[in-house]
Amino acid sequence: MRLNIVCIPGDGIGPEIVREAKKVLDRVADKYGHEICYKDILMGGASIDVHGVPLTDEAIAEAKAADAVLMGSIGGDTNTSPWYQLPPNLRPEAGLLKIRKALNLFANLRPAYLYPELAAACPLKEEISSAGFDMLIMRELTGGLYFGERKTIEENGIRKAIDTLTYDENEIRRIAVKGFEIARKRKHKVTSVDKANVLDSSRLWRAVVNEVAKDYPDVKVEHMLVDNCAMQLVKDPAQFDVILTENMFGDILSDEASMVTGSIGMLSSASLNDTRFGLYEPSHGSAPDIAGKDIANPIATVLSAAMMLRYTFDLDKEADSIEQAVKKVLEDGFRTGDIMSAGCTKVGCSQMGDLLAERI
Repeated sequence: MRLNIVCIPGDGIGPEIVREAKKVLDRVADKYGHEICYKDILMGGASIDVHGVPLTDEAIAEAKAADAVLMGSIGGDTNTSPWYQLPPNLRPEAGLLKIRKALNLFANLRPAYLYPELAAACPLKEEISSAGFDMLIMRELTGGLYFGERKTIEENGIRKAIDTLTYDENEIRRIAVKGFEIARKRKHKVTSVDKANVLDSSRLWRAVVNEVAKDYPDVKVEHMLVDNCAMQLVKDPAQFDVILTENMFGDILSDEASMVTGSIGMLSSASLNDTRFGLYEPSHGSAPDIAGKDIANPIATVLSAAMMLRYTFDLDKEADSIEQAVKKVLEDGFRTGDIMSAGCTKVGCSQMGDLLAERI
């Protein structure tokens, strides 16, 4: 298979971690008989430095022409970088918002997996963490409260702010279909999270999810109120497979789920549209303080590349090989500085990429 991938190295540690992800992808392609065609584009501060804007129309066109986008990280030090003296629409992160809109990326996927070798970093009690967990937060990304009409007015001399939460059934249906399809690649369980005891939007959400569930009789579906879900994530995270939820709830729950792993440098993510196209990136930031020092952890980006193989190219065996390589490296005791523990061997970013590629 020919894989056409646009890469956005971005800022900070981005170029380093994307380089290592490419190294691992090239090893996968060599072993399984695929051809990869990479095209690098600029976004964020790197684009500002060259073009004066965080994302050009030409870069968007390149991304649209590809099968998928693999991104490193965007942004810099908000206190010292000249990028943050610019108007908000010209700052690095504006490029990320622009590309999400241009590519219609409405489904955000954030896995949270606890590696046994990193269990000591989990902030939960040992009797909870010892059970392990492997979940994926499926968050609707382009609707809901964040995109509804908003205004601030004055009534009878009192300031009043209004934010509108709106979803139509088509927006709910398309994210639900994504959730059930991905559950079929995992443990065949969907937990749909809402606030149906209070909100009309949640009652519609629940009704549409139940309609979609009829087309997936092999997938177990359950409904959970968002406050209960927040509690269950720290009480019994092992119960979850795919958590399907709307924009604001997903924003909060995905951050909670990432923190219970205790190692953000290991967390991948993806944003998908209504085709197989996706943008894949690590959950962590650009870490400008360690950029260029060869000490960044590339594993989150490498795992994002595995997600790309699985969800855009439907190459499950190849994705499995990357995930197993990560587990093998950890079992063999190799660690970057952010996940280092006693008795392990500390390695840099480039060496970690080499070790991962060797184990494909």
